[in-house]
Amino acid sequence: MPNSAQTVTAKDNANIQVGDRINIYQAEDRCLSDLRVTDPRLDKTRIEETNGGLFKDSYRWVLDHYDFRRWREDEHTRLLWVKGDPGKGKTMLLCGLVDELAPATQLTDRKADTLLSYFFCQATDSRINNATAVLRGLIYLLVKQQPALISHVQERYMDAGKQLFEDVNAWVALTDILTSILDDPKLERAFLIIDAIDECVSKLPKLLDFIIKKSPLFPRVKWIVSSRRSSYVEERLGTVTQKVKLCLESNEELISAAVGAYIQQQVKELSQRKQYHAETRDAVQHYLSENARDTFLWVALVCQNLEKFSARKVLSALEAFPPGLDSIYERMLAQIRDLEDSEDAELCCRILAAMTLVFRPITLAELGSIIEPPRGFPAGAESLQEATRLCSSFLTIRDGTIYFVHYSAKDYLSRAADFTLFPTGRADAHRAIVLQSLGAMGTSLRRDMYGLNHPGISIDHIKVPEPDLLAPVRYSCVHWVDHLSETEHPDDIRDNGTVHKFLQGYFLYWVEASSLCRAISDAVFAVEKLERLLMERLSRAEIEESELNILTLDAHRFILHNALLVSNTPLQTYVSALLFTPTSSSTRRLFKEEEPEWVLTRPVVDKTWGSLVKTLWGHNNWVTTVAFSPSGKLVASGSDDRTVKIWDAVTGKVKKTLRDHSRGVKAVAFSPNGKLLASGSTDKTVKIWDTSTGKVKQTLKGHSHWVTTVAFSPNGKLIASGSVDRMVKLWDVATAKVTRTLDGHSQWVKAVTFSPDGRLIASGSVDGTVKIWDTATNNVRRTLKGHSGFITSVAFSPNSRLIASGSVDWAVKIWDLDTGDVEQTLKDNGGWVNAVGFSPTGKFIASASDDGRVRIWDITTGKIKHALPGHSGWVHATVFSPDGKLVASGSIDKMVMISDSGISDIKIWDATKDNAKQMLEGYGGHGVKMLVFSPDGKLIASGMDDETVKIWDTVTGHVKRRIMGHGGHGVETIAFSPDGKLMASGSDDKTVKVWDTATGGVRQTLRGHLDCVTAVAFSPNGRLIASGSDDKTVKIWETATGDIKQTLDVNAKVDDISFDTAGPSLLTDFGSIQLNTKCQIDAAGPILPSFKTYLGQQHGYSLGPDGSWVTWNGQNVLRLPPEHQPSALAIFHSASSPTVTTVAIGCRSGNVVIMSLAEPPDISVFREKEEDQS
Repeated sequence: MPNSAQTVTAKDNANIQVGDRINIYQAEDRCLSDLRVTDPRLDKTRIEETNGGLFKDSYRWVLDHYDFRRWREDEHTRLLWVKGDPGKGKTMLLCGLVDELAPATQLTDRKADTLLSYFFCQATDSRINNATAVLRGLIYLLVKQQPALISHVQERYMDAGKQLFEDVNAWVALTDILTSILDDPKLERAFLIIDAIDECVSKLPKLLDFIIKKSPLFPRVKWIVSSRRSSYVEERLGTVTQKVKLCLESNEELISAAVGAYIQQQVKELSQRKQYHAETRDAVQHYLSENARDTFLWVALVCQNLEKFSARKVLSALEAFPPGLDSIYERMLAQIRDLEDSEDAELCCRILAAMTLVFRPITLAELGSIIEPPRGFPAGAESLQEATRLCSSFLTIRDGTIYFVHYSAKDYLSRAADFTLFPTGRADAHRAIVLQSLGAMGTSLRRDMYGLNHPGISIDHIKVPEPDLLAPVRYSCVHWVDHLSETEHPDDIRDNGTVHKFLQGYFLYWVEASSLCRAISDAVFAVEKLERLLMERLSRAEIEESELNILTLDAHRFILHNALLVSNTPLQTYVSALLFTPTSSSTRRLFKEEEPEWVLTRPVVDKTWGSLVKTLWGHNNWVTTVAFSPSGKLVASGSDDRTVKIWDAVTGKVKKTLRDHSRGVKAVAFSPNGKLLASGSTDKTVKIWDTSTGKVKQTLKGHSHWVTTVAFSPNGKLIASGSVDRMVKLWDVATAKVTRTLDGHSQWVKAVTFSPDGRLIASGSVDGTVKIWDTATNNVRRTLKGHSGFITSVAFSPNSRLIASGSVDWAVKIWDLDTGDVEQTLKDNGGWVNAVGFSPTGKFIASASDDGRVRIWDITTGKIKHALPGHSGWVHATVFSPDGKLVASGSIDKMVMISDSGISDIKIWDATKDNAKQMLEGYGGHGVKMLVFSPDGKLIASGMDDETVKIWDTVTGHVKRRIMGHGGHGVETIAFSPDGKLMASGSDDKTVKVWDTATGGVRQTLRGHLDCVTAVAFSPNGRLIASGSDDKTVKIWETATGDIKQTLDVNAKVDDISFDTAGPSLLTDFGSIQLNTKCQIDAAGPILPSFKTYLGQQHGYSLGPDGSWVTWNGQNVLRLPPEHQPSALAIFHSASSPTVTTVAIGCRSGNVVIMSLAEPPDISVFREKEEDQS
């Protein structure tokens, strides 16, 4: 049996080829599922059923039409554009063309060599009214017919997952995928059909441009598009030479005959159902023929309404249906308004008003949350369904979701029905939706909506319950602020108004609900929108006094800082997010009762928000460079770990990790349109990446040494790169060729940038100069000299009149480009200035320094406006966001931090206190190397990277004493005596010091080791001290006298040591040592636990395998924020309180997090479920 396999196993995203014909991809199903936004085949069926079925005589005329035959038979005619007014039957015509073309394609015949893909746009359905949805639908059907084409999707999907189809770069990624499919040699022939392209309300210009550019390139692919008559579409498609245009109004005779046949068919069916006499049937047919004006939709709407009348009354009823769509819509609206039951009429008008204003089709359940039924009218989905059916001339219900029957119906209500639907104005109607939404959410939202109980459960493990308690308010959760922005009532945004009361009572529950709806990004944008709304509508004086504004700003910081956390784990909203929020935060004060009861002692946090907005953690080495995308939605970072990461600036999630450099990345830069990213590396190359796919588009080779800096020109056509080879090279982005080499520096080029007008290039060098180059002549216009050290960075002001330079001489200089003079020198004691950048207004400069801070300078005064702490090591890079509100920075601490720049008028953090991320007093920006509890658990000793020991009070979380006594040498190990009165520390100064914990004084200095002391321990009675060293010995000392009692040659470095309480032996990290004359080492004996052994522990409290979670019995219960990732851990179990565990976590940032924890809620049931799933 050739090409067969009995058992196939694949891991990760492996693909398997069986013979030469079949590719099996393990992730294919998930990839296709994520790609699918709709199945166009089902949309076609639905549309046909909604219109009473496909009537062949309504479209068959086109098959013999000259324009259609020319498109089908002429290989040079690639595009057929069908255009016509609303109701002319364009959609049903294209449904018919699909049926006619399908039999000769793989859609029907698997042996055919032609593919057929199509898509039906509908402006009233948010799933299928945008350009990305169109491409997803077309690609989906192509892949379903020819599965091998999935490789073009999976190549990009493996890196990005579902976000490939949904993030800000989705359009770029999808156009690349579809282009590669159309260019695939395996694709012999294809028809692509897009109906109602003008109803593509998002990215229509891009979709038209794509068709215009691609249709001439692929002779094997033919397109059909339809639209209403539109000057815009006409203008864009008019540039296509290889097209034919089929205008329905220009084929009046053919359309009239088709409509006549349609009328005959409709009247025949109506007559049979209603049992008309021949005279009645003929009268109805005559009236329809005389008034249809060649409009299928008009005929369908009239026939639908005639169903309501008996045969006896139908003739009199006919006169009520005037010709023209607007006229009949007006008549049908009047019928609804004049319903016998006034409550029915009122409710129908409210439903139509709401449907006209909503931002997407809504379900019946959601409708009940945004409209108020008339007084006394029964509430509930059944009543709303009945009322919605009374609006069947305008609305239809499919699978519980309400849609307009046709785009023209919504268009009419939007244009011509204000008096009926919005008697007091649209703003009041939007306000009614806001009030109903807030009321519905206030009734529905609460903590733990789904009764999950498990504080660490992942969103991916949550099964939506039946019934879904969030179903009625999903629309409200996402869009209530959108409707608020359309209102005009001032009281709603004042203190103690509806919005203020909602946020005070329900903000945290709304955040959880947004996470459960997978809409955290929408929640972030909603709070931002509310913030802007307050700024726009309140006066300056009102803003300063507004409690709602203070709460909104605080809510914005809360959700920005915790977006990634709560989007992945909804119930961490009440645990990590709340516990690590500043104590004076409005959000924390309002929801203090929601803090977890099992966290008995909360971690000590700052009183107010610091400048830090979020920390991006993921690089494995120094972060050397950062850049914002032009939209401000993405941040790129480069690292010595050889990768470039692209982050979502809103959620903090890694969107892509770019791997192709063979050495460290030193520079990154986005192209002006954000579609490309350039990176420079010590592997001597510049790479150009596609930001949507994460793939390398070009590798630029030409430098003979490290590439240290890169920059795009303002028009995106050139890249400038600087190198250790002393050259600046200009590259053509399209050809990847060097166009010019600028040779003038005598040492490394450390920085290069284009002026905003593109006329100049500035380069900074280790030779201490800044050179200004003319891009037209390649000549040096000016050489700026004045720094006393080498230049690290340069930046132009937005108006191209000034240039800033940073240097290792600790200074920032601002130069006048016209004169070459230094206008200002900005200097502080932060060390080397590693990066500089202007704010978008040109009024401020950000500088990054070796002391871990980013400084914001006011260039008018020359003074520091803010100094933003947070990093625990040198800051290599900093950049303003495009709107100037944020600053991104990268450091040797491997972190990217996004901070509030503090230059906007309104902020909620106190910049004068410089308190960003000072978790506990005593923080000095140095990492914690080790933690040790005192025997009674009341104290913790921490060994720091700054060569000190700090003693902390576990109750208050504050530093009681700071000990420095090893002569500037690092502290490697600490131990308390059994009574807690003494503390021993070992150091790389080769000594052990014994301290009095009450006074901090030195009792003894034990000398004798020949290398670094790496481990110390007291004996159970406290009379002896054991110490281990890199000199491969263990020494036993008398505590009281400091005398050496014994030296044991163990022939191994000792990292951990303790006395065995069971007998005369020492326990170490490599085995036990018998304290006898032979010094026997038992490698099989007990081994001391190290910090790493706590990771992944399955019993009691510990840390998860990667150190990012506090766990209970192996289950995640409390997520540690990225800036508090652990470098040391100590756990204390009190004999007096056996159910309470004190956990101390030492962080790379220098912080110590101390928490006393009781047993959390019972989460064993979730562990069992997860094990069953696995």
